Amino acid sequence: MGRAFEYRKAAKMKRWGHMARTFTKIGKQIAIAVKAGGPEPENNPTLRAIIANAKRENMPKDNVERAIKNAMGKDQSEYKEVTYEGYGPHGIAVFVETLTDNTTRTVGDVRSVFNKFNGNLGTQGSLSFLFDHKSVFTFKKKDGIDMDEMILDLIDYGVEDEFDADDEAGEVTIYGDPKSFGDIQKHLEENGFEVTGAEFTRIPNDLKDVSDEERETIDKMVERLEDFDDVQTVYTNMKPKE
Repeated sequence: MGRAFEYRKAAKMKRWGHMARTFTKIGKQIAIAVKAGGPEPENNPTLRAIIANAKRENMPKDNVERAIKNAMGKDQSEYKEVTYEGYGPHGIAVFVETLTDNTTRTVGDVRSVFNKFNGNLGTQGSLSFLFDHKSVFTFKKKDGIDMDEMILDLIDYGVEDEFDADDEAGEVTIYGDPKSFGDIQKHLEENGFEVTGAEFTRIPNDLKDVSDEERETIDKMVERLEDFDDVQTVYTNMKPKE
């Protein structure tokens, strides 16, 4: 398994710890996708990708349909993507992705956690060099497919030659340029692949070792951040526990 896969696997064991919060976060993603591209999944590739992720997280179909319907309402809040970056305890880089309809509230919440854990919230973009931004697609592997040849077909879309195969689930995960998200999704769908997950992620390019005591403190900070409904994902450059 590659570096990106191992980091994402360890991180996801901590993410979406509470089902209700998971569905709230996905609901916000659906709202943005519907506002941008309409409520019909067949005509909205971003919405299709989010629905695939919702299924992967066991979000009931009724919840998804209700979120789409709510997103079409006139009183629906307008969400926007905002990131917050800084250093947490023990010099660990912390990157926070949010979807918010009130940036004043969100920055106040995020700053309060950084302060509580003696961290320092920096300016937007100040730590982006520490994380590789990637688009990630997971799909069902088809019989007779040569993955090396498939990757060659996708190189023009910025897809990396590193991929991860989960033989037990019969799935393959590939990584590519985030700017090519739509093109990669279109290529997979047009070639008959069942996409079971599609998202953006950030992979730290330099993992930092910490002691068990330090890890406990950092985990508490991440959990506190993830408690906020506005927070979608929290990334750190802390080395995953083996």
